[in-house]
Amino acid sequence: MHEPVLLNEAIDALAIRPEGTYVDGTFGRGGHSRAILERLGPQGRLIALDRDPEAEHAAREIRDPRFSFFRTAFSALAQALGEREVQGMLFDLGVSSPQLDDPRRGFSFRADGPLDMRMDPTQGESAAQWLARAEQQQIREAIRDYGEERFAKQIAAALVAARSREPLVRTRQLADLVAKAVRTREPGQDPATRTFQALRIHVNRELEEVSLMLPQALAHLATGGRLVMISFHSLEDRIVKRFMQQAARPDVPRRLPLREAEMPQPALRLMGRALRASEPETRRNPRARSAILRVAERTAGPLPNIRIEPGARWRN
Repeated sequence: MHEPVLLNEAIDALAIRPEGTYVDGTFGRGGHSRAILERLGPQGRLIALDRDPEAEHAAREIRDPRFSFFRTAFSALAQALGEREVQGMLFDLGVSSPQLDDPRRGFSFRADGPLDMRMDPTQGESAAQWLARAEQQQIREAIRDYGEERFAKQIAAALVAARSREPLVRTRQLADLVAKAVRTREPGQDPATRTFQALRIHVNRELEEVSLMLPQALAHLATGGRLVMISFHSLEDRIVKRFMQQAARPDVPRRLPLREAEMPQPALRLMGRALRASEPETRRNPRARSAILRVAERTAGPLPNIRIEPGARWRN
C-alpha cells in the first residue's frame, strides 16, 4: 500500500469544514482522499484529479456519492472545477510510490523496464522516444536544469553515442550508461538518480503543469480556503514558495506612494513555516525525507497579477 507523506499534517492544514467542497489534486491511490472523506459531513464534497490511468482505476473503488474523479492534468484544473468555489485544495506533487515500484512504468533505475516515465502512458512521448530524437544540447539542458546534474554534459554525450549503436529503450540501459559517465556521487545516492528525475520531469512537463495550476487554484479558492502543497524536490518547491510569497504581498504598482492603511489586502495569507516529515515518519518511509509542506489561506483580497515563468527558469 502507498503511504501518503505528511498525511495527518496535510489533512489538518486543510482545516476541513464538514459541509465544504475540497480538491485532492493528486489522487494517486486515494490515501489523502479517504482521509478527507472521513472528515466531511453528508453535505461535503470531494473532487479528485489525476492523469494516471491506474489512479483512475483506483478511484473507482471509492463508492461514495460525495466523491467525484477527473482524469486530467494540473493545467486543466479550472476546466474540471467549472464555476465551483472550494474550501481547500491539496496537491502532493511528484511521482507516487506505486509508480516508482512498478517496473512497467519506467520511472525507476532499481529494476529493468521499458524506458517510458509518462504519468499518462496514453499521452505524449515516452522518455525513450524523446531520447531517440533530441539533440545532444537539448538532452544536456534537460538533465542540467531538471536534475541539477553537474555531469550533464558527459551524460548527454554518452547517451547520444550509445543511441548511434542501438536504441535506448530500457531503464537498465540508461542507468548503466549514466553510471559510467558520472565520475562521483554523494554517498548513498545512485549515479542515475538525477538523470532519471530530470527525464521524468521533462517528459511530463511537471514544472510547467505546477506553474499553470497555481493561479487556477487561487482563483477557485473561497475566502478562508486553504491551499496545501507538498513538494519533493527543490525546483517544484521554489515555484510553490515564490507563488505563495508573491500572492501574500499587496498587489500594487511599483513606486505608487501609499500609506500602510491604504495598502490593498493580499490574496493569500501564509500559514506558518514550511513543514518537513518527522524523524519517525522518515524512518518508516524514507521517501518522506525530501518532502516539504507549505500552506496558505485565501483572503478576501483581489486576485493578483502573478506571472509565473514555467520550468527551469525558476531554478535560480
